[in-house]
Order: sequence, then C-alpha cells, then structure tokens
Amino acid sequence: MLVPIKGFSAAKQRLEPALSADQRERLARWTAERVLAAGGEHPVYVVCDDENVAAWAREHGATVLWEIDQGLNAAVDHAVRCVAAAGHDHVVVVHGDLPRPTRLDAFVSARTITLVPDRHADGTNLMSFPTANPVRSAYGPGSFRRHLATAMSIGTAVRVISDPLIALDIDQPGDLDHPLVKEVLPTWLRTNLVNPSPMR
Repeated sequence: MLVPIKGFSAAKQRLEPALSADQRERLARWTAERVLAAGGEHPVYVVCDDENVAAWAREHGATVLWEIDQGLNAAVDHAVRCVAAAGHDHVVVVHGDLPRPTRLDAFVSARTITLVPDRHADGTNLMSFPTANPVRSAYGPGSFRRHLATAMSIGTAVRVISDPLIALDIDQPGDLDHPLVKEVLPTWLRTNLVNPSPMR
C-alpha cells in the first residue's frame, strides 16, 4: 500500500472556514491513521516531504519514501517504482484523507487495474495495479477520467468500483456533514458548526 501524505500542519486548508488550524491538523492525522490501519498486515509505504509526517509514519510501522520538490504526481510515480524495486508485484495507491476506509486488500486483483473514484466521480481516491503495468499519476481536478483513460490504454484488465466508503473524502466543509462521515468523526470534532453536537 502506498499513501501520499502532505505535512499535517498544511493539510486541509479548504476546511479553514469550519475548523481551526489545530483541528485541521488533528483531522489529517486521524484520517491518515485510519487509512494505514485499513492496510492490515500488508507492507505500507508513506510518500512524504515532511519530517513530522515521516516520524509519524515510522511510529506507525510504515516505510518512508522521501520525495521532495517533485509535486504529487511525480512523487507517486517514483514511489511506485521504488515499491516495484522492493519486490512487490502489486500496489494500492490510496489517499490519506479517507474517513471510512475499508480493507484495502479487497481492491487487489491479479493482473487487473482497479480504480475507485470519489463520490463526485471526479477525483481518484484509490488506484490498484500491477507494478509491471503502472498507471501514471494524474492527480488534480478531473483525475478519474485521466486515470481511466490511461488504464484503458495499457492493455490489461480494468475495473471501476464505486465504493460508497472509499469514495468519501474530506476536502470541503460540507464533507464534514455527510451522514457517513458524521457517524465516525472523533468526539473532539463534534461541536464544530458543520457537525453540531447532538446535545445542542
């Protein structure tokens, strides 16, 4: 499993209207912990350029792939090559901001590329592919269409899974109010304006 994670203190800037800087950092750590746990017993690699994230990743048993000044897409592509060089024949690339990740090995199928879009069918929350047939990273707005087009051009089996939990991410304040997100948000976040406490 390969998880790109940006610096926790710089994460989730678009949530600023709803959450304080401290809450945004805590939320980024909380979702990242859930994603790493969803990897089960499989090897986990964290792609980062932040010392605090690197230290956190090692504490959670992950291998750190240090990628600096490359941008997300180049960093992920290089990290995939590192994973292949380490002897892994398949990789799951998943974002670290998923609040309800399910068992990630469920998205591994031999000789098959699997894509899971976000709930708007715009972004790509998960890619799973053989390291011999990598899908070149094209993150950013509209990434799912680009990743699907690339996958279809490779010449191996491709499947698209609309998973309601993997499709969830937290990018905008309104995402905090999604019913499936609200069910699992940590208690320290239940008093913000987007997700009011049930006691109010």
